[in-house]
Amino acid sequence: MPLHKLEHFDQNYRETFGGDDLKALDLYTGGGDRVGSVGDVLVDDDGHFRYLIIDISLDFVSKKILLPIGLCRISYPERRVYVDGLSRQQIEGLPDHTEDVIVNNDYEEKVRSVFRSPTSGVTSDRDTYNYQEDPDLYGLNEQSHQTFKLYEERLIANKHRIKTGEVTVGKHIETETVHLTVPVQKERVLIERVTPTEAGKVVNPNELQFQEGEVARIEVYEETPEIHKEAFVREEVRVKKVVEQDTVEAQDTIRREELDVDTAGNLHLQ
Repeated sequence: MPLHKLEHFDQNYRETFGGDDLKALDLYTGGGDRVGSVGDVLVDDDGHFRYLIIDISLDFVSKKILLPIGLCRISYPERRVYVDGLSRQQIEGLPDHTEDVIVNNDYEEKVRSVFRSPTSGVTSDRDTYNYQEDPDLYGLNEQSHQTFKLYEERLIANKHRIKTGEVTVGKHIETETVHLTVPVQKERVLIERVTPTEAGKVVNPNELQFQEGEVARIEVYEETPEIHKEAFVREEVRVKKVVEQDTVEAQDTIRREELDVDTAGNLHLQ
């Protein structure tokens, strides 16, 4: 059965496990010594955990190995994975796991042979082998791996846009009657008949010349207003939108589950 990296099998595996991520945990021995960290997880076609890919970082060796899941005890509260009995001899005997390695039945059998008990009586047949044949390597001890999730509610705020109104800007024509005063000039002829200062003075007949048809001509003018209309730009109107920030407060009652632990007997509880 082919194996897959956890993220390739389930891209949302963190959500599947409620936010828990095995790839962020360190590996410790039962005695509390750190021996490495979890680099990845290999699962089968059914999503069952089969191996942890461990980055071993000890003074005497540094390599990547496959660790059967049945040898591990996962503690999410402590952010640790515990393994019992991982010896230096076993680490050195395990094949180095590289990115280009093909995890087939032969490769897995090399891993299983390191951890399998000589008295197990299991014989590997690549055509008929089933992981249930090695419960010590692949079977999770449910009593030692019981977990349950604590849930809480959160207020999630989303926003959507709604139309609250509309503004229409246009123009129309208004008319009015305007009175304009224009000063104009008009000429008129003023004829005055006055008595000269020499009235009654005797005039020499030889100097006097009587004439008929003598005419005095005077041209008379007046101004007339010429009224026409011209258009000018009076003002400019600019229409635009601005966004104003506001804060809306909301409240509701949410629930959260808390852990209750009841013990019986003389126990040392972490």
